[in-house]
Amino acid sequence: MGVSPRTRVRALVGVAALAAAGIAVGATLIGGSEDAGPGAPAAKRGAPGLELSVLLRNDSEAKGLRAAERSYDRGNPAAARRQFEALLSADPRSLEAAVGAAVVSWPDGTLAKLRALVTEHPDSALVRLHMGLALFANGDDGAAVAQWRKAKRVDPDTPSALRAEDLLHPDMAPGRPFFYASFGAGPSLQGQSPAEQLDALRDKAETGGVKANLLYGVALQRVGRTLSARAAFEQARALDAKSLEAQVAEAVGRFDKDAPAAAFSRLGPLARDHPRSPLVRFHLGLLLLWIRDVDDARTQLQRASAAERHGFYGREARALLSRLETIRT
Repeated sequence: MGVSPRTRVRALVGVAALAAAGIAVGATLIGGSEDAGPGAPAAKRGAPGLELSVLLRNDSEAKGLRAAERSYDRGNPAAARRQFEALLSADPRSLEAAVGAAVVSWPDGTLAKLRALVTEHPDSALVRLHMGLALFANGDDGAAVAQWRKAKRVDPDTPSALRAEDLLHPDMAPGRPFFYASFGAGPSLQGQSPAEQLDALRDKAETGGVKANLLYGVALQRVGRTLSARAAFEQARALDAKSLEAQVAEAVGRFDKDAPAAAFSRLGPLARDHPRSPLVRFHLGLLLLWIRDVDDARTQLQRASAAERHGFYGREARALLSRLETIRT
């Protein structure tokens, strides 16, 4: 959250470009090899992925969870199991530790442990995401999809729901497209933890104007709280219905892989009414990349570049166009 707007844009649009070109992204969440998609034998799929999404906390338990997750990601499930079990011993109520301990014990009791957690926590996207991953690893595609759909439905304003959405729509770029403001949060937030930054941005949004709410919405998007981000963008527009930035942010915030038309139905008219706005054209191009409409995305990005030769959106549109050309060749 302390990274410059330009760096943030290029990190994300690089992923969007790869997805648009048909290159696999985010495969580590499912696990296994490139041929381990739906229909592959369970033996080829490998162990289920693990993503606890402890994004904001920096307490000792959160640090331990991240360390155990790293052990698992590095191919050392035995070490991860010891770490998760120690965390559970210290706090038997830790849902993240319970999920981690279940997953890293694969295949010994993983499904049974996760089913028990689903029974105890039916409204947890974290639990249902990993229940689906374990079912997928076991070769039960239909049951896995059902769990991911439930994860998104019962607990939508969470990173786990976003990961479930990714798995339900592997043909799109991971995550959702962000709104990119040409202004940053400013030096006052430098040196603060992610949680402190989010709290500070929330406080500013409660008493501030359009810009403060847009920045708060952007921060919420970055930590996977998509519904809260949409609310912040809607508040920005309510404060100034004529603000083009607020209108674009609200449109982008409505993007949902199950129903992308909700966002395009807002951005399309904005492009018609503001044909030379690099702000509108850039975000329309970005959303088109998310659904892999590469030709139309390229057209919109070219228009953003032509409309703004030296500004933020024009520069970033050209950077993304260059990335798309490199991938194509």
